[in-house]
Amino acid sequence: MAVRQNNVKKSWYRDWGESIIWAVVMALIIRALVIQAFKIPSGSMEDTLLVGDFLMVNKFIYGVKLPFTEKTILPALRKTKAGDIIVFKYPLDKRDFIKRCVAVEGDTVEVRNKKLYVNGQRPVEPYAANKAWGESITLPQMLSAELWRNDYQRDWEQRKFLNLPVRDNFGPVVVPKDCVFAMGDNRDNSLDSRFWGPLPRSLILGKAVFIYWSWDSENGEPFWKIWENIRFNRLGDMIR
Repeated sequence: MAVRQNNVKKSWYRDWGESIIWAVVMALIIRALVIQAFKIPSGSMEDTLLVGDFLMVNKFIYGVKLPFTEKTILPALRKTKAGDIIVFKYPLDKRDFIKRCVAVEGDTVEVRNKKLYVNGQRPVEPYAANKAWGESITLPQMLSAELWRNDYQRDWEQRKFLNLPVRDNFGPVVVPKDCVFAMGDNRDNSLDSRFWGPLPRSLILGKAVFIYWSWDSENGEPFWKIWENIRFNRLGDMIR
């Protein structure tokens, strides 16, 4: 006996609804595992990145993490290395931050009169800038390791320097295992590893890849000249 099939056609709104749901699901999967947009909120990375730059971040390169956890489910293509511009969860409250990795585990980091030294050598840093006071004006050398009465390395790792004047003279410290040292390119205006300590690799979300949009909200042009606020010369720039 033949079975009669019901060829009930889906309503147009059900068909559209399912398509939208699948599109949202795929977008969330891509955002969680592969690539994510990020907006620059402050001037800590000037002039490499400007306030109002919108970036695409490669989340695949350092390993894919299970969403809402720090557990890696796919291995990294490579480890974070000095020079990478990275997006990460701020160790103290899990906000998204962006800085440059300047040293990795086992490296010795020191700042002397605003100049960075890694393993006793000055790295090549054409991107580094001091945009607040310039390089000639430095804070007094009050809290370098030789002047610190306690265990400098331990206290730095325990994030006790957050409100201390270590911006221009810092260290030396050794970057702990499975951590990196992150700094902003604008060294005068960056809350970074000098203050809040080492950055665990488990908090790194991805590597900044390129600028897909750039908007100068402080340009002051009226609304009908909206195009004057777009930094067309930055669109599509690869981030180095």
